[in-house]
Amino acid sequence: MSKILVIAEHDGSNLNPSTAKTVACAASIDGAEIDIVILASSASTIAAEAAQIESVSRVLTVERAENEHALAVVLAPQIVALSAGYSHVFAPSTTFGKDVMPQVAALLGVNQISDIMLVLSSHTFKRPVYAGNAIVTVEAPAGHVVVATVRTASYREVGGGNSAAIESVDASTEVPTHTRFIELHSGTSDRPDLQTASKVVSGGRALASGENFEIIYKLAEKLGAGVGASRAAVDAGYVPNEMQVGQTGKIIAPDLYIAIGISGAIQHLTGIKDAGTIVAINKDEESPIFEVADIGLVADLFTAVPELTEALD
Repeated sequence: MSKILVIAEHDGSNLNPSTAKTVACAASIDGAEIDIVILASSASTIAAEAAQIESVSRVLTVERAENEHALAVVLAPQIVALSAGYSHVFAPSTTFGKDVMPQVAALLGVNQISDIMLVLSSHTFKRPVYAGNAIVTVEAPAGHVVVATVRTASYREVGGGNSAAIESVDASTEVPTHTRFIELHSGTSDRPDLQTASKVVSGGRALASGENFEIIYKLAEKLGAGVGASRAAVDAGYVPNEMQVGQTGKIIAPDLYIAIGISGAIQHLTGIKDAGTIVAINKDEESPIFEVADIGLVADLFTAVPELTEALD
């Protein structure tokens, strides 16, 4: 039997949906027994939410003042201390997981497997390489704990309705003090989170300025959608980098993705390949984005997008 420890991602009060997607991956391993661990300064509310996730046997909580902020150097030693007896340690392949799990793997002396997109067996997985242009099969050595991140765009959240046991545990280990939290700067928005939104509208370099992104925001507001951008738009300074979609940005899988003024470089397409329906609006009919789009409109975005927004009224 595989005994799997899933590291919960949260913001201190709410569980990130990526955790339920990671559980979905873990549950696809035959005979898996799945525990979720929450490392926080106060974990009761998050634990109650995690206990409802389908397929979870136990929710473990580690409450320490040092865990108030998700610092990899602080969390990794605790995860290692808790990993004894587990065959697998999984986390989402988000900014959080990509930060924490390499340190966990290093402390355990094993190689990390990144971006699991399909489970073939308890130690054999498929993952994308070369910006998603190829899929490789990787096998972890038997007898060693499998440390891995899960490509959340490849999995749907498992259901709720569970009532897993919640247990407080002690990850008795010293944590390094050479790294400390200073402050957090983040933008505020009423729009859905880009990585969890079911609908996303993205703009590209063709918008020509940050001010012109207002037409993207207006369309997104009508649709109740998250807002993204291509790397070219981010590099040009039109929008902040947390909005970037693609290989070096956020990899997402919304039900609907609308690409406006985005040519469709392979690095961008990597970030949206698992989207349900892709709609492209671009005045260049030769743009690569049309090769992957389910619906394509060859038009000037400055005319088409306002008309579309008005029609939605």
